[in-house]
Amino acid sequence: MAEPGRIAIVTDDPGWHGARLKQAFAARGYGSTYVSLTACRLALEEEALPIHLPGFSEQLPDGVFVRGVPGGSLEQVSFYLDILHGLKMLGIPVYNDARAIERTVDKGMTSFLLQLAGIPTPPTWVTGDPETALEIARRELADGNRIVSKPLFGSQGTGLQRHDTLEDLADLAPTNGIYYLQRYVCNDENAPHDWRVFVIRGRTVAAMRRCGVTWLNNVAQGARCEPARLDDILLCRLAEDAAKTLDMAYAGVDIIRDPHGRYTVLEVNSVPAWKGLQSVSDAVIADMLADDFLGNCTGAESARHTAT
Repeated sequence: MAEPGRIAIVTDDPGWHGARLKQAFAARGYGSTYVSLTACRLALEEEALPIHLPGFSEQLPDGVFVRGVPGGSLEQVSFYLDILHGLKMLGIPVYNDARAIERTVDKGMTSFLLQLAGIPTPPTWVTGDPETALEIARRELADGNRIVSKPLFGSQGTGLQRHDTLEDLADLAPTNGIYYLQRYVCNDENAPHDWRVFVIRGRTVAAMRRCGVTWLNNVAQGARCEPARLDDILLCRLAEDAAKTLDMAYAGVDIIRDPHGRYTVLEVNSVPAWKGLQSVSDAVIADMLADDFLGNCTGAESARHTAT
């Protein structure tokens, strides 16, 4: 490149993660700018630059690192994803790209794709019909299982409810008209825990055990982080298979062991946080992400120059 590269970090709240990425890019000779998708626009009268990103008025960035996609109406979210789709169509590396985000921001589609690929994941039901949702929940309880209801779109354990008895079903309610129900999995009632496994380009680079103060093991809900060794081949391979199934450049995969000792995938995150994981890992995750991402940017830039 004739001049230092420029990266767009897509986020509405840079915080700790944005700062670490900016530092990692700067150490590799790249400047970076925080960009909110809410401030982007399509400008289709300008043939040379059909997508406008704040801070990139003359030239599109060398790459786009997605740290967050805002919520909103169906129209708003569709538009934000259109921006990411469009950038990729213009030859700009987007990490993770819009398709990966679409597959994982929607928990129903994540569960569907995992099940279709034969990846172990808890039994899950998605419906918009209240009577069907109640029938499923009652059947599960009658069989001795418990049910967790989740927002179809959501993260960090927000909005999750566990239903242990028929009386609990009085609280069973849809989120924006949709019920997402999943069989509850717990490997230790007295010390609930699961694993967050971080995968980059198909390889596990870090992992931790998350020990919840309640049945929720999310760090945002107060879970304690403990280091996890990477010599558990079954754990790492399952996380890598899940990331490959969803075609993700990088992923945070949440895995739990069922009462029979078998690993099962709870969720796959396309914009995973890693602050808690970094606190118990020797791997410098921001550096590893930057190296992988910039390698992709360099390859895309070479391809663009060859094509021209």
